[in-house]
Amino acid sequence: MAYDDLRSFLRALDREGDLKRIKAEVDPHLEIGEIVDRVQKAKGPALLFENVKGSSMPLAMNVFGTERRLAKALGLKGPDDISEKIAGLLKPELPQGFTGFRDAFGKLASMAHVPPRHVKPGDAPVQEVVLTGDDVDLDDLPALFTWPQDGGSFFNLGLTHTKDPDSGIRNLGLYRLQRHDRRTIGMHWQIHKDSRNHAAVAAKRGERLPVAIAFGCPPAVTYAATAPLPGDIDEYLFAGFVAGERVRMVDCKTVPLQVPADAEVVLEGWLEPGEMLPEGPFGDHTGFYTPQEPFPALKIDCVTMRRRPILQSIVVGRPPTEDGPLGKFTERFFLPLLKIIIPDIVDYDLPEAGGFHNCVIVSIDKKYPKHAQKTMHAIWGAHMMSLTKLIIVVDADCDVHDYQEVAWRAFGNVDYSRDLTVVEGPVDHLDHASYQQFWGGKAGIDATRKLPEEGYTRDGGWPEMVSSDPATAELVSRRWKEYGL
Repeated sequence: MAYDDLRSFLRALDREGDLKRIKAEVDPHLEIGEIVDRVQKAKGPALLFENVKGSSMPLAMNVFGTERRLAKALGLKGPDDISEKIAGLLKPELPQGFTGFRDAFGKLASMAHVPPRHVKPGDAPVQEVVLTGDDVDLDDLPALFTWPQDGGSFFNLGLTHTKDPDSGIRNLGLYRLQRHDRRTIGMHWQIHKDSRNHAAVAAKRGERLPVAIAFGCPPAVTYAATAPLPGDIDEYLFAGFVAGERVRMVDCKTVPLQVPADAEVVLEGWLEPGEMLPEGPFGDHTGFYTPQEPFPALKIDCVTMRRRPILQSIVVGRPPTEDGPLGKFTERFFLPLLKIIIPDIVDYDLPEAGGFHNCVIVSIDKKYPKHAQKTMHAIWGAHMMSLTKLIIVVDADCDVHDYQEVAWRAFGNVDYSRDLTVVEGPVDHLDHASYQQFWGGKAGIDATRKLPEEGYTRDGGWPEMVSSDPATAELVSRRWKEYGL
């Protein structure tokens, strides 16, 4: 079984020697980010910073930084455990198309241990402490200023809850959150995200949108928030399926939403239509800074928490990062469901270096001319796979996870005058390489730095790559033994 809450998982890691407690005072301005980036790239332990400058809360980092730790958190031997379970659930009918994809997930609702269950406020640890009005002070929560050109301090693992004002269907998403002041945070929900659509519907109706943001949730819930589920699929249904038990939910204090009863901290507020503030820049999971843009600004009216809360966050930047294991599990979990939409697929791989949506390597059992091209177009029409920029199709006898093997095939088996398909379509909101936002070319991609002389004319020009602040890097190197790492 998966762990019921974050702290029980941290205790288990501590017993196994896979959690490092850092008692030295550390600064959330650049220093923590530098430490975590080094540790996660070395596949090191989970970290618990017990003395964060300016905050009374411990900060848990790199919790899911290895596939082994993530599997343990979810109560699995590995990601194939769930993919096999999903595949078994879908047989023998294997419905076709997107409707079949949705209906297949709908089957999970009939499993008694899957749907979330409601608990009373008195049974919810996350509501042991309730702060409202002027008692709300987000400065006490350890937000991270990770990279030198970041536009401010961010919470990077807050699970955002909204619901569609028309249908009432809830959504659980993971978006970065910039702390603007002691009661205001920026909501970086991008153009393709469900929460953005909820806000647009509410604004059109002239209504404010209730929002709740949970930190330090049960591991299965945190994972579910990262999964690219269709908008009408409940993430808590999926979390229960992954965890093998129902997630405990409690009503929020000031907004008509429910949050995990076993979370560590919850922020509640109402988003007023048209309330926007500049958000960013931010050293993102692309490894580059994303530019400053206006995004909704949420005023926090209420904070609930455990009596001695632990905040959880992640560091993103140039891969590998903690995003890696999360993305790899999603790749494996969704293979059986992707096969429902595209039965041509034998296997696929989403390289972490490609940010998991810039590139997909797919194998097929080729049966007719242009079968590979047919598969490419099917992938570009499959939900969030539509954001894929480069697709490499290989034969079924090629191991898509062996990049040396894939490179050998791609370098040697292609006539680029005939075998290269170039199209235009949607790209990720964070994509900096497209010559305009939100759409661009796919397939044959020049990955070099683009110059104005080449026609790259976006405001601000080509962004700088993320790199550490030299003074902070030197500081961390000098204090390395003091951290006890």
